[in-house]
Amino acid sequence: MATQAAPLFDAATHARRWIDDYCARTTTGDVLCGSDDPAWAAMFEELATVASDDLDHVRERVRRHAADIGMGFRIIGEADERPWPVSPVPLLIDAREWDGIVRGVTQRAELMEAVIADLYGPGRLVERGLIPAALVTGSPYFLRPMVGLEPPGGKHLHFIAIDLGRGPTGEWRVLADHLRAPAGAGYALENRLAVSRTLGGLQGRINVQRHAPFFAAFRAGIAAMCRRTDPRIGLLTPGRFNPSYPEQAHLARYLGLLLVEGADLAALENQVYVRTIGGLKRIDALWRRVDPRMLDPLAFDSHSQIGVPGLIDAYAVGNVVLSNAPGAGVLEAPAFGAFLPQLATRLLGESLHLPNIATWWCGQPSELTRVEEDLDRMLIGSAFGPVPLGLPGGRTVHGGELDAGQRAQLLADMTRRPQDYVGQEIVRLSTMPVVIEDTLEPRPFTLRVFAARDASGGWTIMPGGFARIGEATDPRASVLGEGTWSADVCIHGAETVEPVSLLPAPDSHHIRRNPGTLPSRVADNFYWLGRYLERGEALLAAIRVMLGNSIDADAGAALSAGTVGKLVGLIAGGGAAPHPTSLKRGDLTAFAKVAMEDEGWHSVATINRLARGIGEGSRDRLSADMVRLLDAPFPTNRGMLDRAGALQRRYVAIAGLSAEHMGRTAAWRFHDLGRRVERAMAMTRALRLFGMPGATADDLSTLLDLADSQISYRQRYLTGIARVPVVDLVALDPGNPRSLAYQAERIGERLRDLPVLSDDGMPEPQQAHGRALAAALAMTTAATLEPDVLGDLERRLAQLSESVARRYFLQGAEPLRAGGLTLA
Repeated sequence: MATQAAPLFDAATHARRWIDDYCARTTTGDVLCGSDDPAWAAMFEELATVASDDLDHVRERVRRHAADIGMGFRIIGEADERPWPVSPVPLLIDAREWDGIVRGVTQRAELMEAVIADLYGPGRLVERGLIPAALVTGSPYFLRPMVGLEPPGGKHLHFIAIDLGRGPTGEWRVLADHLRAPAGAGYALENRLAVSRTLGGLQGRINVQRHAPFFAAFRAGIAAMCRRTDPRIGLLTPGRFNPSYPEQAHLARYLGLLLVEGADLAALENQVYVRTIGGLKRIDALWRRVDPRMLDPLAFDSHSQIGVPGLIDAYAVGNVVLSNAPGAGVLEAPAFGAFLPQLATRLLGESLHLPNIATWWCGQPSELTRVEEDLDRMLIGSAFGPVPLGLPGGRTVHGGELDAGQRAQLLADMTRRPQDYVGQEIVRLSTMPVVIEDTLEPRPFTLRVFAARDASGGWTIMPGGFARIGEATDPRASVLGEGTWSADVCIHGAETVEPVSLLPAPDSHHIRRNPGTLPSRVADNFYWLGRYLERGEALLAAIRVMLGNSIDADAGAALSAGTVGKLVGLIAGGGAAPHPTSLKRGDLTAFAKVAMEDEGWHSVATINRLARGIGEGSRDRLSADMVRLLDAPFPTNRGMLDRAGALQRRYVAIAGLSAEHMGRTAAWRFHDLGRRVERAMAMTRALRLFGMPGATADDLSTLLDLADSQISYRQRYLTGIARVPVVDLVALDPGNPRSLAYQAERIGERLRDLPVLSDDGMPEPQQAHGRALAAALAMTTAATLEPDVLGDLERRLAQLSESVARRYFLQGAEPLRAGGLTLA
């Protein structure tokens, strides 16, 4: 009997069913339901093609793509990063509707530029009473030292973000402005990458506008404001503990900017330089993501540890562009929303195309009375950002949802300090579909739009930005800017979109082999990443040998007590754990547990944490696989020996990635140099403990284990184990990648490939130490290698490490005074 063929999967039918089911459960005001835009049907057909009838599958797929890209963020107060929550369902906006948003955002950017220029210039708006003086001088975002300073290029704003809310009837309104250090553009780019990898056919079906022209225009706009024709531009980050550091690293890599921290920079004679391994290199512009009050301890907050002393002096004379200008964030205060509509009419001669949500600043008596009378129908929030005492939980609150005690506390504080509060209308937001488990659910959303100044001095608007989607079904915007998911925003239309990219064209003939400038801090990090990884691997090797071959009271001794005692001394001597009370199996296991897990000691866990911190701070230079391996959780569900083996194999995988996948750049040379120095130090200690005259067979076997050279030895020597051949293999054989001689040769190569400051042909101190180390080994034989010789070699390695640090890592201010540093 013939079997009936299964029906072919119909993506269009599944898409239509999803839409109908969703809209049947959705109230008015949703962007999908009631829309006659065919792009939504096309998008859901693409989803069905990927997911079949399993929406949860496509959600997991887009999350995997996001993880592969390396997206993440950090909540303030949390130690670990969270994965970036991207939804597989993008927000679709027709190009004709988007044109109205572009018009409104451009107008708002021009208005804010004009207001900021007046506040830090002639001050006519305050003089004429259009802006209350207390609104400016009382704001923590107003920076008095910037008054009277003309920004390089004549513009204060170069990059801004604006949060928009869509009402149930389709109108867009401004919820908040972000001018100090606008975040999110990198996440918008990463959302697009993750969704496009999941819904690969969507671009061609609905003509989605691309992000690359926007970023290219922004980069060209900053360059146009610099005095040099080929400027060096950096992205100034507060560091890896900043909540949006992964985004900053991604943007720096995508735009080809130098990712720098304040410690990387130095201001000398009104010029700003980046500290590099080749000396001081002039930097012309900084896209800053640092709080402006922390930028320069000489101009603003003297307690700042992340700023650059003298930076504002260089800015004042026009030698460095800061995007955005310090102090521009004064308009970010919610209280200014009460005055922008009137300012638009006075300064631009027209009303705002994108209106604010209605705002009343309580610093004015009539407005305070209005807010107190309508408290139950308003949102009450901070006027300037810092949270006043009357807001329960330190958040914007709905006046009608306060209990009697909270209401009394709020009104009392509003009476004491009314200038600290604003009242705002309650906004109802449109909803959009989100995949929750295996269904589509409506959730309210806000849209963050980005604007950048281009090379002509005008404004370019990113086509899309990203949507932030709320967790609660309540469509009131009671807590602006918060959300559980983010979504790509696709601007689509009838016109075909050119495949523009910041990546080079396939037929481009431009070749570049210079990887660019390497800041000294990055060189320092890569050097110590190599040392930490090698140190962790050596410690795990010692733990595995000890646990795998240690004495056992019942089963007899696999290793002699003397050898086990030396292993314990090696581990404890490195500070990994305190000496155990005995060499019994149970005490050794407890000792190993501390050496692996106790972060109160220099354990494997501590080394992992240090290496992971460097990896998180080097996202712009490490592959996603490398960062993922460094960030992998500590294994906990195995026996101690198995866990040590699993961790050691992870170290081997990282070593393989660095050896076979990292480009042979200066960063890699420092990473490998750190590995070689640390491995050489570990081998000198192991040789001194297990390879000296009088060593037992157990000692020599342990030495071979620690040097991972058991197989090599047995292939060469079939008659048994002897001290001199073991020492020769581990210490002096240049063909053994674990030997001292091999490390000395690689150290010399790395030092020869690094830049030098002098042009007289004489070796610098670090090179001299490298040559002396190689010469000392060349003068040694296995039979004459004694503890004093090994001690001398270890001291030479420490001196070499110190000279590398003093020369390349530019510690403190000493290198700024040193002669011979090039200023380019």
